[in-house]
Amino acid sequence: MITLQQLRFLTALAGTLNFSRAAELVFVTQPTLSSGIKELEERLGVALVERTRHSVLFTPIGLEIVERAKDLLGRAGEIESLARSHANPEEGKFTLGSIPTVGPYLVPAALPVIRKCFPDLSLYLREEMTESLVDGVSSGRLDMALIALPFDIANLEYAELFNDGYQLAIAKSRNKKAARQVRDSIFSGRSLMLLETGHCLQRHALAAFPEQDLSLDESFAATSLATLVAMVSEGLGVTLLPELAIKAGLAENAQIDLVPLPDACPRTVVLAWRKTSPHKQLFRTIAQILKGAQSAV
Repeated sequence: MITLQQLRFLTALAGTLNFSRAAELVFVTQPTLSSGIKELEERLGVALVERTRHSVLFTPIGLEIVERAKDLLGRAGEIESLARSHANPEEGKFTLGSIPTVGPYLVPAALPVIRKCFPDLSLYLREEMTESLVDGVSSGRLDMALIALPFDIANLEYAELFNDGYQLAIAKSRNKKAARQVRDSIFSGRSLMLLETGHCLQRHALAAFPEQDLSLDESFAATSLATLVAMVSEGLGVTLLPELAIKAGLAENAQIDLVPLPDACPRTVVLAWRKTSPHKQLFRTIAQILKGAQSAV
């Protein structure tokens, strides 16, 4: 008989297309994950994944089974949550997923309030890309997730927390007029350094000015906002930084100037969960705490 663990392995691999990263998501070793998926294939009698040295490709039937596995895992998670909520809706372990450009700057400010309101609740934080977060919540691997819109979050329910605007970061200059000129120059062909593909902030930043044809510096892609700040400090380019991260101290002591961009279209940060989750009221309360924490960052 196939097991829920095997299905978790399969959906994790579908979300990452990488055996090592998938194993990290489900807290097992790579050989354990590979063995579990192989056993699942043998049990079903079909190949689900095509393996090569450099890539992972799902077969058509594999993709169909992944979608059904997500639904099944989500329902199994709801059974566990329902039993837990019946015993004590404000007690137990919950996993909060977050995109890397929100979680580190918002959650630390909210945790003391969450602990005070819910002393018997243990909250675990995982940083992942948006698509992986949506899959994780849908499949029950995550209880809720901090995500920035616009993004297709499938059938998840969510509470809007706040709008997060941007500021232009440029190498430090004593000439404020020059800083304004650099700001104007990004609308006339100057390339922006942004996070690597997969980070939703890249897409959101480029969409911040829908009337402008902003160009991306494709010769460089950072893995974190801290790396972007370091590159700008060295005079290697300019970038857009979210105001949440700036308020949390990302640019403190950095050799950069920040130029406000009041006309930029902000991203909308939300807390999302499954519509069928028995913990909706708890999640709404946590959303209010996170919303309040943003003001205190």
